[in-house]
Amino acid sequence: MSYEKYKVKWFNDYPAIIDLAKKAKKRIPHVAWEYLQSGTGDEDLIERNRAAFQKITFLPQFCKGALAPTIETTLFGQKYAAPFGVAPVGLTGLMWPRVEHYLAATANRYQIPYTLSTVATETPETVGQHIGNMGWFQLYPPKEKDLRQAILKRAKDAGFHTLLVTADVPMPSRRERTKRAGLKMPPQITPKMIWEGITHPAWTIATLRNGLPRLRTVEAYATHTNMKFVSNMVGNRLGGTLSWEYCQLLKEEWDGPVVLKGILHPKDAERAVATGMDGIVVSNHAGRQFNGATTSIDALPAIVKAVGGKTKILFDSGVRTGLDIMRALSLGADFVLLGRGFVYGVAALGKYGGDHVTEILMDDLKNNMVQLGVENLGQLTEL
Repeated sequence: MSYEKYKVKWFNDYPAIIDLAKKAKKRIPHVAWEYLQSGTGDEDLIERNRAAFQKITFLPQFCKGALAPTIETTLFGQKYAAPFGVAPVGLTGLMWPRVEHYLAATANRYQIPYTLSTVATETPETVGQHIGNMGWFQLYPPKEKDLRQAILKRAKDAGFHTLLVTADVPMPSRRERTKRAGLKMPPQITPKMIWEGITHPAWTIATLRNGLPRLRTVEAYATHTNMKFVSNMVGNRLGGTLSWEYCQLLKEEWDGPVVLKGILHPKDAERAVATGMDGIVVSNHAGRQFNGATTSIDALPAIVKAVGGKTKILFDSGVRTGLDIMRALSLGADFVLLGRGFVYGVAALGKYGGDHVTEILMDDLKNNMVQLGVENLGQLTEL
């Protein structure tokens, strides 16, 4: 059974990612939804990310005859069918079991990149079986050299060729919304949890088949597979260590493009260029780290100016539509990443939910390009 069987119906029932989000909310437990949606503090930055996009408008031009927009692009020497891909998301299996496998398969079918998180719930080895040559790997920098090299080797051996190292998590953030929802590691069997399982049977059955969510990549380096123990190990041994010297080490150790994720300041962008980074991701971690940060889309123009074409600029945070992708590209981004939107798709529709999200985004991007009067991505920066 394939996505094509459901395509027409799904486009009628769920024509936009916001519709998938509404369905996903009904299908997954409250604690999983709150984890996926959460930011930090009063979550003002999540709203500002969206509002900043909505302020970006265009002046369309007409009477150009028939337009057939093309959205293929080349990044780091590799061709992709669209200028967007799947951003890394941690603890993905909490939202729906095997999300990583499903989205990797989507990426392979549609020839867009999928980025596996260090703290995902499936391993590079199992995800690599589905990804083809579309695999990127996101690294929370380990404090220990041996641990870093071991994780990188596993990712490389599994077929992941582009490395995204996260810069914007100097320490874990305060996720008040997640705490209020009662998320604990490991998940505790409580009357509330039992009720959530009863009222979300599809999620419960899928979870029982796959097992409770575990940080399967990093648990290999813990002395015990207990989720609480592994989570403590992650907090003690990953993240908070990044420096420019560390970035240079990664360039030496990784045979492939290295991209620094989480840049908002133009001076950091300039330093990334000087350090030899192949790309940067302009991102505020989707509002999940520092509620006082600027929006990513507001930071983008100054970074584009500072970089001056010397490295590739990727973008994420707040992207929900093909129009949003077009907005980021028009301001100078070379590529765009989305996380929540793809997870909505799988949580709402299962195995082929990622396919549906990809179709929505591709169709929306092409449609808006025609509405604007452009036929290729390069014309977006010429407006």
